[in-house]
Amino acid sequence: MAIKEALRPGGRSARVQESIHTAVRELLEEQERSSVTVPQIATRAGVTPSTIYRRWGDLSALLADVALARMRPDSEPTNTGSLRGDLRAWAEQYLDEMSSEPGRNMMRDVQSSATPGYCVSILSGQLQTILERYPDEPKPSVDRLINMLVAPTVFHILFAAAALEVEELHQLIDIALAP
Repeated sequence: MAIKEALRPGGRSARVQESIHTAVRELLEEQERSSVTVPQIATRAGVTPSTIYRRWGDLSALLADVALARMRPDSEPTNTGSLRGDLRAWAEQYLDEMSSEPGRNMMRDVQSSATPGYCVSILSGQLQTILERYPDEPKPSVDRLINMLVAPTVFHILFAAAALEVEELHQLIDIALAP
């Protein structure tokens, strides 16, 4: 009797995807985003351009996929011992990462993706983790935190002359935590 192997995470498809993602990240570190092309990525990843077009359709979809992968957290949000402290640490890190040039480009790539709502689910998950640490404290909803912290942060990064100051972010956290 022949034994069939099931598809494995980390199989060939996952390795190809990772090599393409790695190629994109490396090229974005080496040159301007506007000069990165599918053929360059394919050459660096050791695949044909048709592999990229078949999986992602176009360059913007690939860049969005790489951006979303980078947004997935590697670890849980910092635990400072207090809800206010955890939110401050998380919001400061988010502001710092997203207001950088790579962060701005990542937000633009995600915005142009077919699934921009995925970003909200990543952020919601991080905020929910923080809220669940403090079951006995009165706390805002995840939606309130998205509206009070994330929305103004993203708006200022993308559309205002300057990103929020850390003090402004702390004031927004105080408002979000107010009953």
